[in-house]
Amino acid sequence: MKSVLQCGLLWMLIIIMSSYANQIYPVIPQPVDLQPEEGFFELKPATVIVTDSSTRHLGQMLADKLMPATGYHLSVSRRSVGEGPWIELKLNDSLEDLGTEGYRLRVQADRITIEATAQPGLFYGFMTIMQLLPEEIYSPDTIEGIQWKIPCVTITDTPRFQWRGMHLDVCRHFMPIEFVKKYIDLIAMHKMNTFHWHLTDDQGWRIEIKKYPKLTEVGGWRKETLVGRGKSLPREFDGTPHGGFYTQDEVRDIVAYAKERFVTIVPEIEMPGHSQAAIAAYPELGNYDKQFDVCRWWGYGEDVFNVEESTITFLQDVLAEVMDLFPGKFIHIGGDEVPKNHWKNSPAAQARMTELGLSNEEQLQSWFIKRMDTFLAEHGRRLVGWDEILEGGLAPGATVMSWRGTEGGIAAAQAGHDVVMAPGSHTYFDYYQAGPAGEPLAIGGFTPLQKVYAFEPVPDTLTEQQGKHILGAQGQVWTEFILDSDHVEYMALPRMCALAEVVWTPVAQKDYDAFYERLTTHAQRLKLLDVNLHPLLKQAEKTE
Repeated sequence: MKSVLQCGLLWMLIIIMSSYANQIYPVIPQPVDLQPEEGFFELKPATVIVTDSSTRHLGQMLADKLMPATGYHLSVSRRSVGEGPWIELKLNDSLEDLGTEGYRLRVQADRITIEATAQPGLFYGFMTIMQLLPEEIYSPDTIEGIQWKIPCVTITDTPRFQWRGMHLDVCRHFMPIEFVKKYIDLIAMHKMNTFHWHLTDDQGWRIEIKKYPKLTEVGGWRKETLVGRGKSLPREFDGTPHGGFYTQDEVRDIVAYAKERFVTIVPEIEMPGHSQAAIAAYPELGNYDKQFDVCRWWGYGEDVFNVEESTITFLQDVLAEVMDLFPGKFIHIGGDEVPKNHWKNSPAAQARMTELGLSNEEQLQSWFIKRMDTFLAEHGRRLVGWDEILEGGLAPGATVMSWRGTEGGIAAAQAGHDVVMAPGSHTYFDYYQAGPAGEPLAIGGFTPLQKVYAFEPVPDTLTEQQGKHILGAQGQVWTEFILDSDHVEYMALPRMCALAEVVWTPVAQKDYDAFYERLTTHAQRLKLLDVNLHPLLKQAEKTE
């Protein structure tokens, strides 16, 4: 009886201590190793941020983040000054087992030390410091009367996956530059490192291409937009033109902004399907001598790029300008939902198939993708596309983004190709997260917070070696029914928070209850950042 009572008391103590740890260390994503220590470090006006020449810009960034709420204009110096406390950012080659994004953080009563082998790790270290401070640190206005204390702790941390991403569709509904930057800030805040920017589709072309100005002059605007889902006929439209695009100077500015936050932008230029906006601008790119309009409804247009050599050259010209704007390794070419009827009915497409010795349109699509793969590889880049690029044979250097479940990703990994997991079942944040009763109109589906958190990117059907081809995962925000930036935030958060922990934290350490407890504090940070997040629901039930 005594031993049972002792076990019960011990278990209660473990629960209480765990809850206490979640309250004073509400870090998302959860660090790999966190060792509590006694005491606190208190941020004061005399605190100095210590850097060297290679880390000074990071020190200044940290000072800038701490200044609004505290009102402190912290000194950034090459050495500590006087007796005041200090925060040191230090590159340390001996931490190579943590990779370029890992860090070690030691908080003591008189100093904080962040060490990493590379600058991304230092950045993630000070993002953790921000989350160890009272949540009011995220206030845009100075708050008086708060003791800016950080609990003493030693954290050793490194991400589980190299691709930790969020996607944003700006084609169905255009999003302003200010919000794109805010979205990048939210990605970086959650230690994610990839922004998949969906820039072209049937409903709009959103990036300036100087060689082909009509892509934005014509393709950047649609006459009106479908109202509702449009399942019943006749369809209803709003009668209001919609559009917009980003100039190349604006794109460069956004790319630089993301780079400062260690976020790589992966641009997506859709081909050979989802191309009606481009064909509306340049009808010769299509399969028929017919003028198409930029698509006003959702889904995908029937016309696709033709397979003439002139069209291949056109699209490679586009990709050349895109590569000049985006220095990252990956270029996304879409490749999904390609209707084949126009190729089947096109004498030119059928003649091309005969010339190439191809037996069906799936092989023709594969030939098309391989041409782009070769072109990108010649320029030192890698092609990534949705899992339909598997059909007809996969291009040698292609990376597969698996959205129709995980099956395409499994097949690609088993064949030795790299994979980003993005299944609709767990990572489509345009799906309902509660309801749909009482929720704004969404495309359908049901992906509550706990389902996102339960996602496992590496299927257990893969061998250890095959599993190494899973680069990571990302969340998708398609905007057919998301009209503005506030609505994007409502759909993306807090589900982005859950996915951030999926792709950073070791699977053995994941615990939904503990995550949710930390999330209640984290939600206050997001509100201070003026994020229109969805109300927290620990267990959402689907209702009709």
